[in-house]
Amino acid sequence: MLFRTTARKDGLESVKRRRCLQTLAAGAAIMSLGAWRTPDSMSSSSVFTVLTLGDSILDCGRYNEYGVHPGQLIVRNDDYLFPDFKGRDLSSFVPAQLDHRARDGGQVDDLPQQARGVSVTGSAVALVTVGGNDLLVSLAADRGGGIARFRQRLDAFLHTFPVRPVLLGNVYDPTFGDDSRNFLAVDARIARANLNRINAVIAELAPRYGRLVDVHRHFLGGDSSWFTGTIEPSLRGASEVRAVFLPAVLKAARK
Repeated sequence: MLFRTTARKDGLESVKRRRCLQTLAAGAAIMSLGAWRTPDSMSSSSVFTVLTLGDSILDCGRYNEYGVHPGQLIVRNDDYLFPDFKGRDLSSFVPAQLDHRARDGGQVDDLPQQARGVSVTGSAVALVTVGGNDLLVSLAADRGGGIARFRQRLDAFLHTFPVRPVLLGNVYDPTFGDDSRNFLAVDARIARANLNRINAVIAELAPRYGRLVDVHRHFLGGDSSWFTGTIEPSLRGASEVRAVFLPAVLKAARK
């Protein structure tokens, strides 16, 4: 009986702690949302805008219990979840807002729709991650002109997109370069070669419209805790995506 009573007390304490954490997280989310809106006392031209477009590398909030995604953390860090980044977010240096347009599952052909209605009157930077879902759907097995068409469509989108600079992230490898962890129904040697081809396209185009952000290289130094559901950024992964984009965003905001 003593053991059961103690266990019950421990369980109640655990519930209390969990509810406390949820309350704190909700408060942090509300504070973060405030950073996404232009203050009434400021003109829109005096606020630096961060736009996100593309896929779940930037739209991964559904894959963690706090709904956190990289653009949110770049504009205003969640100091409770990530104390190491306190004072290192964009809002610590300039008035900033987020225009979050990236969508989980996005492919290169979805970018024009995501960008519809973009109108930025002040300084801004665009973060774009694309290519991973194109690989998953068809291009991992590409033996012909699929990746050439991907290049043409990405270049055409970036050419007409009105925001500069564009920070173009490449595609990470959730197998960390280990062919034995291949999760595709495609020979790992073919899939990896096409991943490298996609990333070569991104690296070629990036300097024309802004700069490359090497998400691939950064994630090769990570571990499985950076992912959930095999390929999606976890809570830790969302912060790591933030970490690799953040220096380039801060540099753009200081110009």
